Amino acid sequence: MTGVMAADERGLVHGGFTFGLADYAAMLAVNEPAVVLLRADVKFLVPVIVGDRLEATASILGTDGKKHTVKVVVRRNETAVLEGEFLAFVPDRHVLDR
Repeated sequence: MTGVMAADERGLVHGGFTFGLADYAAMLAVNEPAVVLLRADVKFLVPVIVGDRLEATASILGTDGKKHTVKVVVRRNETAVLEGEFLAFVPDRHVLDR
């Protein structure tokens, strides 16, 4: 995590950056050219600070048609900093196509 991600002068990283990593990992796990996030249920477990190196792992828990439930864990070393379940949807075409 870099200094521009800090939410305050003590180096606390804004949770949106950690969430963004988790969301990206979930979309990569689905591995489709067009995939959108429908819902996320996450828990922030410990604070993240500037200088932390985070790694996300994601695995598909189940698929129901075009919907994929993905479990994501973001870790700093061996410590989980975020755990969540993401519901992703694969549309028939790109969301910007009309």
